Amino acid sequence: MVPNPVRIMLCADDYAISPGVSRGILAALDAGRLTATSAMTNRPAWPEAARDLTAFRGRRDLGLHLNLTAGAPCGPMPRFAPRGAFPPIGEVVKQSLLRRLPVEEIRAEIARQIDGFAAEMGAPPDFVDGHQHVHILPGVRRWLIEDLARRGWAGTVWLRDSSDQPAAICARRVEAVKALQVYALGRGFRQEAAQAGFATNIGFSGFSSFDAGRSFATDFSAFLTRPGPRHLIMCHPGHPDAALAEIDDVSQTRSQELAFLMSDAFPALMAAGHAILSCWNGSILTGP
Repeated sequence: MVPNPVRIMLCADDYAISPGVSRGILAALDAGRLTATSAMTNRPAWPEAARDLTAFRGRRDLGLHLNLTAGAPCGPMPRFAPRGAFPPIGEVVKQSLLRRLPVEEIRAEIARQIDGFAAEMGAPPDFVDGHQHVHILPGVRRWLIEDLARRGWAGTVWLRDSSDQPAAICARRVEAVKALQVYALGRGFRQEAAQAGFATNIGFSGFSSFDAGRSFATDFSAFLTRPGPRHLIMCHPGHPDAALAEIDDVSQTRSQELAFLMSDAFPALMAAGHAILSCWNGSILTGP
């Protein structure tokens, strides 16, 4: 007997980080190999990339990739980004845990990035997640949820919970330490979101070492292990280009991920795992 299929949401992070990455994500969206993508609205490529993304409104989940660690902010942040560039993730985590994040600056930047999405797309994001999972950090999560609630988007916009149960994380045996660190940082996120009226995915995987020597197909098979009831897998496909190299060192693996997603091996692996791609609203992807 064939078991009931497991519904998987598959989201490409970092849309608009560079033209090449966006081009690769658009191809995968069009081929029915992704259910979602989340966009960096602080990036110079965003306005043009947004015009291409509008073709997928209503057919895929299109979200905001809140960014506080790559590139420049959308507005002045004299304390947080005094030289006009975001600090590295390690510094942001440290400031968050020590409760030293500049509250008003972060609140203003969250609002600017949300506004940037709505202005270019003509609609709110379907969901919000974060570059390097900054949206789950103490402080940041509260300011994000408060902003979304103030806009009246509770019950319509959903949020990514980047954590999963430790037993499931350990069973996958792929970047377990990183996944457990995010689990620890994000404890309580789902409950805070729910209290404010925002739903989240339940189950999360996709943590990668970004090692070009590893098989992404093998890792992806592990991502399907012990899925949650509303499971989300993140991925990072795209075509590396000069704009990407300026702010991000994840390059070669993006093209490898894209090649796998666009290959016949991807649907074969999904079928072997009795998994199907499904958007947040439950619609099943069957192709372009």
